[in-house]
Amino acid sequence: MSAFRTLDDLDATGKRILLRADLNVPMSQGLVTDRTRLERVGPTILELADKGAKVIVTSHFGRPMGERLVEMSLAPVADELGAVLGRPVGFAADCIGDEAINAVSAMAEGDILVLENSRYHSGEETNDAAFSASLAGLAEAYVNDAFSAAHRAHASTDGAARLLPAYAGRLMQAELEALDRALGNPQRPVMAIVGGAKIVSKLELLGNLISRVDQLVIGGGMANTFLYAMGIDVGASLCEQEMADTARDILARAGETGCEVVLPSDVVIASEFRAEAESRVVPVDAVPGDQMILDVGPDSVASLAMRIAKVHTLVWNGPLGAFEIKPFDEGTVRVALAAAELTKSGTLLSVAGGGDTVAAMNHAGVVDDLSYVSAAGGAFLEWLEGKTLPGVAALYASAT
Repeated sequence: MSAFRTLDDLDATGKRILLRADLNVPMSQGLVTDRTRLERVGPTILELADKGAKVIVTSHFGRPMGERLVEMSLAPVADELGAVLGRPVGFAADCIGDEAINAVSAMAEGDILVLENSRYHSGEETNDAAFSASLAGLAEAYVNDAFSAAHRAHASTDGAARLLPAYAGRLMQAELEALDRALGNPQRPVMAIVGGAKIVSKLELLGNLISRVDQLVIGGGMANTFLYAMGIDVGASLCEQEMADTARDILARAGETGCEVVLPSDVVIASEFRAEAESRVVPVDAVPGDQMILDVGPDSVASLAMRIAKVHTLVWNGPLGAFEIKPFDEGTVRVALAAAELTKSGTLLSVAGGGDTVAAMNHAGVVDDLSYVSAAGGAFLEWLEGKTLPGVAALYASAT
């Protein structure tokens, strides 16, 4: 995959680099509670700084809606970023105007500067041309290392990128290369696992996947709706009965494209949704009226493990069951472990992403064993849906 430039193509020495990062980290009482996003952007920042660039980091934080809210300042995040990087990180009290210009002017080669929250200005989210020009005017080149924000056509992800020579940072590069291997130019057969509660939230995703994968495994609450659409009684389970016609349409279209849709053969049921609730395994067509499906059963898990062993590429979005509480995490965990073992053996390329999916993979302890786990939430989902991501499109445009 090429068509976009990376840091390998950038002579950064002495240059002012506007780096779009995702510093939108969880905080509590003014303290960062999860450093993951800071740690992930660290390699790009350090590489640029070590090459003698003046690294100007821009990011949004929260939703201040164009207002300057103290609790949404990036100042404490800049301090935490310095701790992660192990070197000084400066801070500018604004992202454009005199505050930003003066702070950038004072930078020496190798310095790192974080600009104040870009969403303090309404022009960020409206992709205002003047705001984009002000951001771009601070630098000589642009690097995007925030795939998680690439689905937004904002000034810092799209507008500024089109005004400067633009490059993908190491995190963005890794994400794009992983996604291309997974669906853009995959080694077949390809399997997708899609879980989650509701079909209505993943209609575009399912519609895109049935034309691009060989097997589509449907789990979570969505599976209940498909089973119901096939005439199977799912008892008191979460089920979108009003989406039955849509589910039948998806099954019909999958048949036309040659995509095999895989549903559970057995399930774990309980009368209530609580930790350690009394549960049992039944065939999928034997769910009592007062019971609810909360996980896939052991036969389904064994079947999925065998199927995964026969494919070369796996894309995963959404858990197979109510993994948040035991014992309804077992299906997701066991299938994740099977995928991890195959990945480690070198026979499977596995890419997983989406908020609940990352949590589920963390719960299973396989994040480091899969080929790539994307923390990019909405951007990852929109990519799975086949949509063009503005922040990525801007990189391709700059490379032409």
